[in-house]
Amino acid sequence: MSHKSPFASWLCAMLHCFGSYILADLLLGESPIDYFSNNSSVILATAVWYLIFFCPMNIFYKCVSFLPMKLIFVAMKEVVRVRKIAAGVHHAHHRYHHGWFIMMATGWVKGSGVALMSNVEQLLRGVWKPETNEILHMSFPTKASLYGTVLFTLQQTHWLPISEANLIFFFTMFMIVCKVFMTATHSHASPFAPVENFICPVFFGSVSSGHTNHHHNQHGASHEVSHPPPPPAKSKEELNEGTRKRKAKKAE
Repeated sequence: MSHKSPFASWLCAMLHCFGSYILADLLLGESPIDYFSNNSSVILATAVWYLIFFCPMNIFYKCVSFLPMKLIFVAMKEVVRVRKIAAGVHHAHHRYHHGWFIMMATGWVKGSGVALMSNVEQLLRGVWKPETNEILHMSFPTKASLYGTVLFTLQQTHWLPISEANLIFFFTMFMIVCKVFMTATHSHASPFAPVENFICPVFFGSVSSGHTNHHHNQHGASHEVSHPPPPPAKSKEELNEGTRKRKAKKAE
């Protein structure tokens, strides 16, 4: 697509770079293109986009895809992610002092806005896959951003007795360790899975049991359809009439 439609490719790259800022500005009633006034950031993102797609022999892409270099960039990305979550919660708290859900929503889109805008980016590429909606199938960064923004909201409203600097440090280390390990081992398993598997059935019920009951009901219904009920028993008069007919046939 980069060679057939360079502008669409560049626009998708800008959404990947600044999607979180666009969504946060929309939530807070600000201009969604306000961040594009930062010329240095736009020029840097454009330069990276050009080198990724048009560098001779894909030298730049091969360098950044080299595993040791990739792990460094992954760690740096998580540092930026946590700071964006904290900045989003702080910004929303400045506008809405008692709006807990606004703080959490703003911090969440700040940390995972790129993934949340994946369907918009697919439309720009001429692809529509609603089943890949990030809200329906959350990745680890999206879940971690959601849990992290809850922690930063509690800290910002003084319900969590820890300083913002310490919370940023500990959550950043957690994100770096998890994401670097998952990237190095090519693993897609979420570190939250054991806790979620324990808590979700308690509060939201078990999906497997509901599926089993549904399957059992369907099986029972099909069993009833395949075996119709027996006909009603004949009355005494009908039995006597049948006996008389059989005796008449024997006499003939």
